[in-house]
Amino acid sequence: MRVVVLGCGRVGSHLAKLLIGQGHEVAVIDRDSAAFKRLGADFPGRVVLGTGIDEDVLRRAGIEKAEAFVAVTNGDNTNVMAAQVAREVFSVPRVICRIYDPLRAELYRSLGLDTMCPTVLGAERIAELLGG
Repeated sequence: MRVVVLGCGRVGSHLAKLLIGQGHEVAVIDRDSAAFKRLGADFPGRVVLGTGIDEDVLRRAGIEKAEAFVAVTNGDNTNVMAAQVAREVFSVPRVICRIYDPLRAELYRSLGLDTMCPTVLGAERIAELLGG
């Protein structure tokens, strides 16, 4: 599967390496070139410097042939905007968006975006560990 990952922080870089290990083609976009160091010198995927809401940057990452797009920057707004561009402009079949704000995550989920909210997942897991 061809996957474009927006954000090369801890989650994005770990996800990119995990997907490469599973045999997927991966392109990673980040606006900070230093972030690509997290991938390691031997990362076989594509790295693209730029902003993930810029259509030209997305094209350089191969969005037109991507089967999935994952937005995991630190900014909810950037993730939502980029996910909408991937889905609406480029018709990427599978789009996943990380949103920290639980209320916004639910709102965007109700509008058809696949969202992942680490705030909710973390709180639920802590409650489980406490026996709740």
